[in-house]
Amino acid sequence: MFTILRNQFYTECRKHKREVEDADGAAAERLTALADQEDRIELQDVWGKVAKLPALQREALLLVSIHDMTYEAAAEVIGCQVGTVKSRVSRGRALLSNPLGFADGRLSRVTA
Repeated sequence: MFTILRNQFYTECRKHKREVEDADGAAAERLTALADQEDRIELQDVWGKVAKLPALQREALLLVSIHDMTYEAAAEVIGCQVGTVKSRVSRGRALLSNPLGFADGRLSRVTA
C-alpha cells in the first residue's frame, strides 16, 4: 500500500510540473486546432477546377506551381520553348482565378 501511495504522489508531482495556470483560457485557446473539413472541401474544389483546365495548361501549371520547377526546366520536360510554358502557366492561372474567387491575384470572395 505504501508503494502505491508513493508512486501516486510522484505521479501527481510530475503532473503539476507540466500544468500551467490558465484562469482566462488564453493558453488553451491557442492550443486548439481548427477543423480541417472545410479545408479539405476547398482543396477538392480546387483540384476539380484544375482538372477542368486544358491538358497543356494544366501540365505547365502543375510543373511550375506544384513541382516548383523553373520555366526553363518545365520547358525541357514538356519539350517546348520557355515562352510557351510562360504563356500556358499564365493562361492556366487566369482560367483558375475567377472560379476560385481571385481577381488580379487577390482574394475577392468573402470567407466566413
